Amino acid sequence: MKTKNYTKKLLFIVASIFTLLTASLLSASTQKNQEVIVFAAGCFWGVEKHFDHFEGVIKAESGYVGGNYANPTYDDVLKYRRLKNGSKTVNYTEGVRVTFDNSKVKAKTLIKSFWELHDPTQLNGQGNDIGNNYRSAIFYTNATQEKNAKSTKSEYQKLLTKKGYGKIVTEIKPLVKFYNAEGYHQNYLAKNPFGYCPNHSTGVKFNKEDLITKDDVMPFKGKEIIVIKSENYCPYCEKFEANVSSKYKGTLPLRTVYASQLKGFSIETKIFATPTILFIEEGKEVIGHVGYMDSALFYKTLGAFKLGKGSKAYQVAFHEGTDAPGCKQYKIFKDTPDGVFIDKLSGEVLFDTRERFHSGTGWLSFYKSVDGAVVEKSDYSLGMKRVALVSKTSGIHLGHVFDRADGRKRFCIDATVLEFVPRKQINLRVNKYNSNK
Repeated sequence: MKTKNYTKKLLFIVASIFTLLTASLLSASTQKNQEVIVFAAGCFWGVEKHFDHFEGVIKAESGYVGGNYANPTYDDVLKYRRLKNGSKTVNYTEGVRVTFDNSKVKAKTLIKSFWELHDPTQLNGQGNDIGNNYRSAIFYTNATQEKNAKSTKSEYQKLLTKKGYGKIVTEIKPLVKFYNAEGYHQNYLAKNPFGYCPNHSTGVKFNKEDLITKDDVMPFKGKEIIVIKSENYCPYCEKFEANVSSKYKGTLPLRTVYASQLKGFSIETKIFATPTILFIEEGKEVIGHVGYMDSALFYKTLGAFKLGKGSKAYQVAFHEGTDAPGCKQYKIFKDTPDGVFIDKLSGEVLFDTRERFHSGTGWLSFYKSVDGAVVEKSDYSLGMKRVALVSKTSGIHLGHVFDRADGRKRFCIDATVLEFVPRKQINLRVNKYNSNK
């Protein structure tokens, strides 16, 4: 028995030593392949997030680089952002220190992405962010990085010139000192769920296969929704696509495009960031929003745009109003042909005519809703205890549900927040304009 226990202990010790040696060797290998390079391309929030998503990037940190005074803070770089030429003080620019594994991603790949990320021909600024603290720069840490930075600059300059851009003003210097920015600047975009990604890209790409097809996008007749996305990585664009636009089935066209594609629109909102959501009528902006919108904000804005804030439908949808019994829309919907009723904003199917019945109340009545389409909520308004119904996709108020004497339910629904689709058109109802060109 003692021999068996001794053998088990010995095996455990050998296994532990092997694990430690393996981890040590892997760590040494990773450190051997590690490089650091610093990029400055305007506000560091978006730059940090851009590089952080690369496979092979170990970490991306926001900070201050390229100045000549000690221990800069955010207030300092703002204070010195308009220094005159010849000043003894050299201000810092907002930069991002990228630590990466060169066995997984090459410095040249990151440098090319840096050029494409912003406008390197703009002096002391990017878009509306003006000041020497937003100047474009690369700070290299080895000779290969320097060589790649300068060679890709020459290559990119030729591409920019063909597109009508001026001279690249990006600084290319060795990294001397990098100061980490304050904690609240680190991973800023992830901490601010309703933010946006700065959109300063020229749209010029290095390789033909990387070029984005940019067919002109012209206005439709009537009302539509335009979502402007980034030509580079933008987490807020992806989040909006995943949470809102990909699920939208409404009858107003929704198109996701690049800003450079838009032709013939009258737009007042400055498109300096993505996503930018525009609510358009006859080619003219009615409502514009810069930055991420969750579904609640999107549908409330769409409600104001499509229904009108003064309409009965808007009051029902967002202020829990109630249609007058026997209203005009009820009379239109109470005897429709076979089909379904959809959410007037999201387009989601809510009720089926096969479950409709005439209750004699003056409101549309159904025995049930489409499974999973409606959410029930307690309603204590008007001194009563009722169960309110809201659309799961858009959150708009639909009506109430009541128990019947026969044990079944009566879903009492306001007609003004619905649209009707004949059954033969259900499979053709997918919004053909809801695309990502």
